Amino acid sequence: MKITPFRGYRYRGGQQRDVSAVVAPPYDQITPELQDRLYAMSPDNIVRVTLAREEDRYRASREVLDRWQRQSVWAREESPAIYPYEQTYTVGDASITRAGFVALGALTEYRDKIVLPHERTHSGPKQDRMRLLEATGADIGLLFMLVSDPDGALRQATAAAGSPLAEARDLKGERHRLWRITDARAIEAVVGLMAPKWTLIADGHHRYETAVEYARQHPEAGDKLMAFFALEAAGLTILPNHRLVHHVDGFALDDLVRRAQPWFDAVPLDDPLVFKPENRAIGVVSGPRAVVLRLRDEAFDALPWPAGTSQAWRELAVSILHEGVLRPLLRITDAKLDARTNVDYTADQAEAVDAARDGRYQAAFLIAPTTPAELQAVVRGGELMPQKSTHFYPKLLDGLVFHRYGGR
Repeated sequence: MKITPFRGYRYRGGQQRDVSAVVAPPYDQITPELQDRLYAMSPDNIVRVTLAREEDRYRASREVLDRWQRQSVWAREESPAIYPYEQTYTVGDASITRAGFVALGALTEYRDKIVLPHERTHSGPKQDRMRLLEATGADIGLLFMLVSDPDGALRQATAAAGSPLAEARDLKGERHRLWRITDARAIEAVVGLMAPKWTLIADGHHRYETAVEYARQHPEAGDKLMAFFALEAAGLTILPNHRLVHHVDGFALDDLVRRAQPWFDAVPLDDPLVFKPENRAIGVVSGPRAVVLRLRDEAFDALPWPAGTSQAWRELAVSILHEGVLRPLLRITDAKLDARTNVDYTADQAEAVDAARDGRYQAAFLIAPTTPAELQAVVRGGELMPQKSTHFYPKLLDGLVFHRYGGR
């Protein structure tokens, strides 16, 4: 992977260390309610560019960004840098720090095997991001990239030192901090360590594929803002994306259980809030009732698996749900998933349960998370996971630092 330091744009050029009021989650994590909240936090919040709410929102994004630049609301660094980036967050009772760095990464085709995807994408979000790129020429959304670093050399070369340039609390209260490396020898060392490595997209497939297409039309835009984290390091936290099903004709829990009998045993689920899904055990909540669908061992090979899929792919909880329940029993095809006509997603199990119990959805399907080992096994085998197979936590923040095409 070829990486390049860059002269990042930062809020008021470092005059303000706490930037919590101006950062935002990635655009695809922002609900209308969160959008309103972010707008109210500051007139300078980056959401006014990444997800403007005006009728002509792409033009509005361009006008806001140009004004910020003219007024030095966001100021460009004096010299190129690589930016160490740390996230400190809580899972259960444990405090975890994930350490990586931000740089520009060269855009390549997937077939070159330098940047690898891990899941299928939708066409709609790519069209939206392309229109925003064409309007602004701004590269704001960080891609979450994973890179192998078994001996820790890359982590050591990009370790944070001294006080951070900027820090922020995200909307969930997790802490994000950014530093800067400008020393030429230090940067050269990092560039050299990255040169022979391949990388994996954890979050940001739509933005990466959009950037590749944009670069075909704009040769000067041959790289993309990326944050790199080690596959082997602490902090690779993957949550499940539970499925929320709606608008399925004739859906009834008893009918689903009956139709699932050739493959699954069904037992009542007393408390879905404390249920811990397993790869072959799926929780189903519909109104006040809940059951566990447990795939029988002898039925695993009998599921209508897509041709050519590996054992590693089939063992994924999300694959068992899609190929054993959603597609054959509810007729939810890939086309329907792409169109979002029948399925929404949440990583919050309590939210999923509440949404099914109060009737906002016909059912919530609770699944186990994909593990880092499963992720690597599937990707290294050259396969793609079903869409929305992973939810990496916490999300990276937009607005800590960004890049604008047309110069470094």
